[in-house]
Amino acid sequence: MGKITDIRENIGKVIIGKDETITMVLTAILAGGHVLLEDVPGTGKTMLAKALARSIDASYNRIQFTPDLLPSDITGLNVYQAGKGEFVFNEGPVFCNILLADEINRATPRTQAGLLECMEERQVTIDGVTRRLAEPFFVIATQNPIETSGTFPLPEAQLDRFIMKLSMGLPGRDEEAGILERFLGEKKNALLESLEPVASMNDIETMKAEALKVQVHPQIREYIADIAVATRKRDDVAAGVSPRGSLALMNSAQAYSYIQGRDYVTPEDVKKLAGPVLAHRLYVGVSFGSVRSGREIIDEILNEVPVPTEVF
Repeated sequence: MGKITDIRENIGKVIIGKDETITMVLTAILAGGHVLLEDVPGTGKTMLAKALARSIDASYNRIQFTPDLLPSDITGLNVYQAGKGEFVFNEGPVFCNILLADEINRATPRTQAGLLECMEERQVTIDGVTRRLAEPFFVIATQNPIETSGTFPLPEAQLDRFIMKLSMGLPGRDEEAGILERFLGEKKNALLESLEPVASMNDIETMKAEALKVQVHPQIREYIADIAVATRKRDDVAAGVSPRGSLALMNSAQAYSYIQGRDYVTPEDVKKLAGPVLAHRLYVGVSFGSVRSGREIIDEILNEVPVPTEVF
């Protein structure tokens, strides 16, 4: 677990007081998924993505999503070169290891859909030619939950591609003071650029393979299934968690257990990850005078579904 600890500590040099969020992001990448960060501007979302890329010596690109952005601006396109007398493919920013999709909900649904194949299949198909993306390929998408003017809410099919939905959250008083102290007399970009890699992409691929070997007891698998089924039986949920969500919860629990230095998943791992992994996958029905969040519903389900009692 030395590499994971090194990565967390390296990112912690520029991201103050967000150890839990850093751990969740690392859990997502080891589980082979992508992360949606929903938070107000200025909470460190972009810096987190950059610090992660520098820590694992990964290629990094950022896309600022806007209403006039086209799918080809993401994936690339074939351009005719008169000197060669042929079309040449110009790679888009999606050809990297870590992609920051900033304010993804500001792009049109057509452009948002341009990321679907990339995120799910790890490939891009243009003019009938399929090109594989680099491994690992990890998308960190951001959106502002407050400013909704001129935005296009992500459809359920797009949300389901994100293994977790997280929030950085505003810092507390002590964390805020720590941030001011850390960057006193030094530009934040200078500190970020001073980060040296502490792991390689091969290390990430190795850890992903090892995380998949973490044991999941049959009772734990049944527990995950019970939670998923419970989301489909509620009157205040129009559409519950799909099998993709159940698999995402199991794989995330394996990765989280691996990061904690264990080779088995506990019920507490499942409960800790159920909110970030499942809440955004619920299509919550809204009745007059009642607005329920996915997180509230998942918390209620966790209190209702019996927890495996066998000692692990």
